[in-house]
Amino acid sequence: MEFENKTVVVTGAAGVFGRWIAAYFARQGARLCLSDIRREELEAAVRELRLNPAKVLLHTTELTDDASLLDLVDLVRREWKAPDILINNASIYTNFSLLDMEFSDWDRVFSVNLRAPFVLTREMAKLMIAEKRKGSIINISSGTARRMPNESVAYCTSKTAIERLSKGFALELATHGIRVNVVEPNFTPGSAVSRLNDEYVTNIMLRIPLARSNGPDDAPAAIGYLCSEKASFVTGAVLSVDDGNSIDAFESGQMGRMPGIAANR
Repeated sequence: MEFENKTVVVTGAAGVFGRWIAAYFARQGARLCLSDIRREELEAAVRELRLNPAKVLLHTTELTDDASLLDLVDLVRREWKAPDILINNASIYTNFSLLDMEFSDWDRVFSVNLRAPFVLTREMAKLMIAEKRKGSIINISSGTARRMPNESVAYCTSKTAIERLSKGFALELATHGIRVNVVEPNFTPGSAVSRLNDEYVTNIMLRIPLARSNGPDDAPAAIGYLCSEKASFVTGAVLSVDDGNSIDAFESGQMGRMPGIAANR
């Protein structure tokens, strides 16, 4: 119960990973601010995870809109003065050919995956500094920051950028005792926002050495470690929790020795 009554902000909280993260910190006794554009899904998550409504704030956030982002920050300021933990989890995954992608698709990927984490990290860090709170910020990236599947350039580029941004913030916020780290979860199908067809999912799963996607405790446990006192000397780090997916076994000739596919849908 290290996070008992700690204040935790999670973006993309109505999605697969967001719910897992929320469930993890709720079990640890944290107070949660859950953010997503899908209000009904947020409310459903509270019911399904049996969260204590007295310890949960909900915010309907449009991550491409500055006013909405700043309204989320203002809610946290009014209710908590500052968060202890910020988890920039929300992102959009696209698999478009660069020749087919619309300019608006490119812009939305970077607004959600990169610009929103920049704005929220900066503004939440200001709250932490004002309250002299030695907080922790986690940005959710992907092994595709270093390993690029076909037709995923926008997503991969945004994840490479978020890792560099995280290291920059880690340097600048270290003097305030605020740590910034990155978790790279494995591929997990099932997102209602980033829908993928069965053939695409199968092809991705074939590349994963341990042949499974993330389970509900894998990435949250890594996030919990990085936010904990055990990681008090860790900042600017990138922790892969991806079954070895980012090693790129497909390219290194390991394909023939992979076990069978067991996708979690």
